[in-house]
Amino acid sequence: MKALKDQRPDGRQALTFTVEGKSFETFDQYKTGAELKQLAGIPLETELFLAVEEGYDPELIGNDDKVDLARTDVEHFYVKVKLKFTINGVQFISYEQYIKGSTIRQLGKIPATDDIFLKIELPFKDELITDDEEVDLARPGKEHFISKPVNITLIVNARPKPWNKRTISFEEVVILAFGSYDPNPNRVYTVTYSGGVPPKPEGTMVKGQVISVKDKTNFDVSATDKS
Repeated sequence: MKALKDQRPDGRQALTFTVEGKSFETFDQYKTGAELKQLAGIPLETELFLAVEEGYDPELIGNDDKVDLARTDVEHFYVKVKLKFTINGVQFISYEQYIKGSTIRQLGKIPATDDIFLKIELPFKDELITDDEEVDLARPGKEHFISKPVNITLIVNARPKPWNKRTISFEEVVILAFGSYDPNPNRVYTVTYSGGVPPKPEGTMVKGQVISVKDKTNFDVSATDKS
């Protein structure tokens, strides 16, 4: 029999169903495939199936298809193709083939002071994954991502400066150069850089700007007074 739980004042009872093993309740008799995917956080382009009796092929549910949830028994919906990966030992599932570094950072709650690496079997080195980079999760085997504290050296006015982030602001560069930043409008700072991250590995920074950096990115910083 259909599982019924919560009841509204008008006597209507909630209908239960599962998507990818997670239980949901609704007072709506019909749900579209798109609505079911949205509830479970499944991308709309992913194929969703309704489990049926043994011996029969599962039913593909299109985004616009309506499913009657008031039928006998609890409806179970699932995705056939799921890509598993781990972040610092914690398992995750993706319904999409590609995942961006920024998504890995968000899922794993990885701070900006940590780099993300894709584990590679020895004797090869782990692969650095930037926030803008996409990783193919459909390759053979399961992808394992780990985080490590950023530990790079910037060259500021010909002096090496340790740095623990992959980005740096105009103001932070000035502080590395002179020990402090003076916001007085009569104090003018000029910052140029080279050996940076493509697509703009060199250029001039302006107040408030943030750029990506890598090991040995070089900065030339000067300060002048208008008065």
